Amino acid sequence: MNSEFHTTHEHQHHDRGPRRGHGFGSGARAFAAAAPGFGPGFGGFGPRGFMPPGPQRKRRGDVRSAIISLLSDKPFNGYGLIKEIAERSGGTWNPSPGSVYPTLQQLVDEELIEGVGEGRRTEFQLTDEGRAYVAEHTEELDRVWASVTERTDADAGLHESVAKLMGVVHQFRFAATDEQRAKAVTQLDEARRALYGILAD
Repeated sequence: MNSEFHTTHEHQHHDRGPRRGHGFGSGARAFAAAAPGFGPGFGGFGPRGFMPPGPQRKRRGDVRSAIISLLSDKPFNGYGLIKEIAERSGGTWNPSPGSVYPTLQQLVDEELIEGVGEGRRTEFQLTDEGRAYVAEHTEELDRVWASVTERTDADAGLHESVAKLMGVVHQFRFAATDEQRAKAVTQLDEARRALYGILAD
């Protein structure tokens, strides 16, 4: 196995405790903590601002299908495949090297793809067996991108809704009375519980 295949380490982020001075209680902080990208003042909302790690994960079979589909167009190295998958999914699917490189090795073992070059310059291309596999599994390979498109649309709707909510929260921080803020905290707590209930389903 060449140096193209390697493992990665996951980094964990720890909460440093509640922040003071924004006029909100634990309900608002809990809501912000549940939405990566919302820091002090709820800034940092961007393409991945409200994207927990869980929903980005795809099954290994999806990664396999995506790799085969992309290699049916042209050769890629491992990094190129990761980048292309992220671009085609609008940044909502970012497979880790820990899922891509073992899948590449598996496909090499199955003789569906082969490596050309050495080290980081290694690119992978379909073998004759791989091209035959593509011809026989066209619909299956197309479905992986269809599911990404559907999820991208759903993510766009979620981002828009959260952005609107943060706009209202911003107004409460600077223009609301203490009584109005207290009512807002109650509503945010209820919304947070409702969202967790959806995830539990």
